[in-house]
Amino acid sequence: MTVTRRRMLGLGGGLAAALALRDPAEAEAGDVVEVTMAGTGDGSRVWFDPIGIRIRPGQVIRWINRDPGNAHTSTAYHPSAFDRPRRVPEGAAGWNSGYLLPGEAYEVMLSVPGVYDYYCIPHEHAGMVGRIVVGAADPAGRPGGGLPEAALRAFPSVGEIMARGIVRRG
Repeated sequence: MTVTRRRMLGLGGGLAAALALRDPAEAEAGDVVEVTMAGTGDGSRVWFDPIGIRIRPGQVIRWINRDPGNAHTSTAYHPSAFDRPRRVPEGAAGWNSGYLLPGEAYEVMLSVPGVYDYYCIPHEHAGMVGRIVVGAADPAGRPGGGLPEAALRAFPSVGEIMARGIVRRG
């Protein structure tokens, strides 16, 4: 069988599409999973997409600011980041990307299994938060408290993330 250029391009496109559509939790440890920082043109709404994601221990999360009108952060709920309540597993380090301008990115490798909650410093009160489940987690979720009401309402449930693998914004 002769492989034509058209057939080769078709196979390559199919492979790219399959990789783009697979469940992030099925990716290999070390693979990078992308979370977009976004907002409306007038800046009235901001969000992470996906807002909830399940990954394997050792995978890398990359946040990319695709919002042309705002700077954003990815900051773990962790005492090391502005003395915030711990909402990451015991033994897991916190992180703070600092302000990312449009087009900038930040990466973290998560290895400790459990639930990681994070937020955008300037937009937490607008509900710009996200949740990552690494490995398996109790679908009953997390205790509330100590966070703005808009942030608490925005988190997808751990059970939904465990069932779906990825939860896109609303």
